[in-house]
Amino acid sequence: MTDDTDSIPQSHGHCYGHVLIRQRAGKVQDLMELRICVVGNVDAGKSTLLGVLTKDALDDGRGKARVNLFRHKHEIESGRTSSVGTEIMGYDSIGRIVTPSMLGKQRLNWNDICLEASKVITFLDLAGHEKYLKTTVFGMTGCSPDYTMLMVGANAGIIGMTKEHLGLALALQVPVYIVITKTDMCPKNVLESTINQLVKILKSPGCRKIPMFIRTIGDVLMTSANFVSERVCPIFQVSNVTGSGLDLLKMFLNILHSNGSNKYDVKAPSEFQITETFSVPGVGTVVSGTVISGIIHTGDSLMLGPDFLGQFVPVTVKSIQRKRVNTPCAAAGQSASFGLKKVKRSGLRKGMIMINKSLNPKAVMEFEAEILILYHSTTIAYKYQAMLHCGGVRQTARIVGMDKQILRTGDRAVVRFRFMQYPEYLKLGAKLLFREGRTKGIGKVLRVITNEELKLEATRAQSIQSTDNPVPFKPRNAIETAV
Repeated sequence: MTDDTDSIPQSHGHCYGHVLIRQRAGKVQDLMELRICVVGNVDAGKSTLLGVLTKDALDDGRGKARVNLFRHKHEIESGRTSSVGTEIMGYDSIGRIVTPSMLGKQRLNWNDICLEASKVITFLDLAGHEKYLKTTVFGMTGCSPDYTMLMVGANAGIIGMTKEHLGLALALQVPVYIVITKTDMCPKNVLESTINQLVKILKSPGCRKIPMFIRTIGDVLMTSANFVSERVCPIFQVSNVTGSGLDLLKMFLNILHSNGSNKYDVKAPSEFQITETFSVPGVGTVVSGTVISGIIHTGDSLMLGPDFLGQFVPVTVKSIQRKRVNTPCAAAGQSASFGLKKVKRSGLRKGMIMINKSLNPKAVMEFEAEILILYHSTTIAYKYQAMLHCGGVRQTARIVGMDKQILRTGDRAVVRFRFMQYPEYLKLGAKLLFREGRTKGIGKVLRVITNEELKLEATRAQSIQSTDNPVPFKPRNAIETAV
């Protein structure tokens, strides 16, 4: 696999090697898929690196590689990503990257890549600006990434949103590897300062990571095998202009395997989480997202919801695509797009699900969760509101009950949240993240409270109040009247 014998351990005159065995994908539904979200501060080179990796062409130092990745006109003008961009890179059965020169074409579309590849890596290009943090958090929670690629500009160091994004990845327990970019234009002393700062943060009590600098092929092989432990944090140093370090990064991505084998159950009833909605001319309404469990086939009848009233309606899957290629089915852990029959896009939103009828899904307005306050400047009390992210769900929620009077940074508590706008579908044990300004907290859903339970609680409260002694009427004072 390599001619670099210094990077391969030798003992008693024998040489040990690593062999990668990969099954050739005969159909699109058999493709091995890896989802990697790309985060980092503004101007760290996220979109540029993805352009270099996916288009197989180096950058000119003036943003040439990133232009093809932008989705909106204002992104091209400002050079800043404001939405969740998606790009793919394919590896064939022997580990070669599927490039235009391999197929004798000038450009490749997704169909060409999927037909030749045995493994596809989906990059989720997320926004680095603080203004678009809500979109970035949604990409990290709703798109179910397998890994996080944290970009750090060598000349700028760890500034701005870099720590914020690293904290999000740690809170969501997504394995992280780091890519230091712009090494060609960075002075040596500045690069050393950035590396020292990065190592200090990774070894801090909040991270407890083991930094591993990737310099040889042997480092790639050893790190990729131990990356599943979530303690190891590989660090690459690359340049998008000269191409230095890109070969090691490409090899690492080739060897890296999915860590979602334990999260997804193919034999369970089917469930699909919606992260994007489209209206395609000639096709109709299309939803995209990730299959959470089971296998969904063309023609299956599922329950779609919850709508703005919390109801689920039957819907039929008209067509299925994976990476813009038609396929008869999609299995758990795969990202796919579904064409729906007789459904208007205006009635859809992000965070809805399509689920098997046998699960009898119900939407809830209130739920209980065990939370940990990561940071808050003062105290959190009753009626506190924050933006809550739980899978594809993102909505403002209010605390309507808690087992403590007040909460501060580092406190744990069991609280009851109530959504402010409309009901959502939540699962027991689901991870949640809430934020408001610089306030951040994580938690886990312990109990969902249905409408029937809420009505029962209200009835009990009324019966208790009627049996107690009536409270004498007290007129409001002048201050209360003014309020």
